[in-house]
Amino acid sequence: MRVHILQHVEFEGPAEIAAWALAGGHAVAFTHLWRNDPLSTVHDFDLLVVLGGPMSVNDEGALPWLVAEKRVVREAIAAGKALLGVCLGAQMIANVLGARVYPGPQKEIGWSPVHRVSQAGAGAVLPGEFTPLHWHGETFDLPLGAELLASTDAVPHQAFQFGRRVVGLQFHLEATPESVSGLAVHCASEIEQGKPGQQTVAEIVEQAPRASRLTHPLQHNLLDYLSEGLPKAGGLAPVIPIVRN
Repeated sequence: MRVHILQHVEFEGPAEIAAWALAGGHAVAFTHLWRNDPLSTVHDFDLLVVLGGPMSVNDEGALPWLVAEKRVVREAIAAGKALLGVCLGAQMIANVLGARVYPGPQKEIGWSPVHRVSQAGAGAVLPGEFTPLHWHGETFDLPLGAELLASTDAVPHQAFQFGRRVVGLQFHLEATPESVSGLAVHCASEIEQGKPGQQTVAEIVEQAPRASRLTHPLQHNLLDYLSEGLPKAGGLAPVIPIVRN
């Protein structure tokens, strides 16, 4: 299977998504958007993964490559490709589907519980409650025709599915201790000490080894669900070595 990853900043990579792809022997390619890499077309991949980043999907004026990226995401949905959006990636899918993306009622930063609200589709591979990493200040309206899969008390729209093969996750099932350390170094300034829904950097880093071990099986199960029926290992491109950050 051909997996293509859209990465927005150097320090926020595919993490455990890379482990899943490598274990499956899938062909993996990247577009590093901050380097102005050329974007692929929908003919180049079977599964598209749109990662997170500190920017907003509304920053098209400052980051014109967002326009081209949204076009690829829109075309992938129209072509029936498998698509996973993580944090910014979920917001981008929602935006492309016509939903509003805007500042949430509060930031969510740290390891905190999410509860499943639907067992439809990809919801069936999620447990009733789980504790992923959050690192976001914006949220989104649920796109028309999408199924809400999971919520938190503070920010209701946490995971959704559109059709059979499009899933957006506001949170990070893919987080590893290494990726958490990268976020802690580059994004610690986003934390407002003492505000609800936000842990300290020390708390986030300390909990990462144990908490991430619990979320990784969920990430693998979700990717297995999205890729069911797609071509297996042995794609046209070789597997590219991946730094798991």
